[in-house]
Amino acid sequence: MGAVTDDEVIRKRLLIDGDGAGDDRRINVLLKSFTKWCNAPGTPEEGFTQYQRMLSTLAQCEFSMGKTLMVYDMNLREMENYEKIYTNIEQNITSAHEKIAECKKEIQRAKRIRKNRQEYDALAKVIQQHPDRHETLKQLEALDKELQQLSHIKENVDAKLELRKKQFHVLLSTIQELQQTLENDEKSDNDDNNQESPAENATLAMPGRSMSVRSGTSGEAISRLIRSSLIPTPTPAISS
Repeated sequence: MGAVTDDEVIRKRLLIDGDGAGDDRRINVLLKSFTKWCNAPGTPEEGFTQYQRMLSTLAQCEFSMGKTLMVYDMNLREMENYEKIYTNIEQNITSAHEKIAECKKEIQRAKRIRKNRQEYDALAKVIQQHPDRHETLKQLEALDKELQQLSHIKENVDAKLELRKKQFHVLLSTIQELQQTLENDEKSDNDDNNQESPAENATLAMPGRSMSVRSGTSGEAISRLIRSSLIPTPTPAISS
């Protein structure tokens, strides 16, 4: 191993001594002085002087020790204070986290309220574009009355149409019967004319004319019947 330098020795002593400001050295010097004072022969004055020096060194050591104890107590109190501060900081952090969570809930609640208000405003605008309940009820009543009127009109039209169908059916039946009767009369007249003599044809000119009149009268009756069946019957007025 190499030679130990003075710097290394001083460094080791400082590391061992720490903040003692040379307390170990004073104690060592005190022990050496006490041993020397006990074993060295000398005059009482020199012994008293050496004794005073040892008391002074001892007082310095006691002062240093008291100072160290006070620093130690102070460090303990500081540690306790730091523990309290740490605990308070932890509590404050926990409280801050709780407040942050509560604020987030408040923000979410505020957002929901704002969204609901926006939806309410939109619905209110849509509702304002439509008539109120009283006006709507009036419109519904008017539409109901109009529907009832249209229902009555439809019933009347259906009844009139059914009546016209029946009348038309009767008309067609009557026309067919009259046509058949006229055809039968015409056939019978033709048969009678073929069987009579030429002399009697002159005397039967008047009945033939009356037959034609009869035929014309039947035609007029048919025309009147057709016109009466085609003329619409008056329908009762519907009160609005």
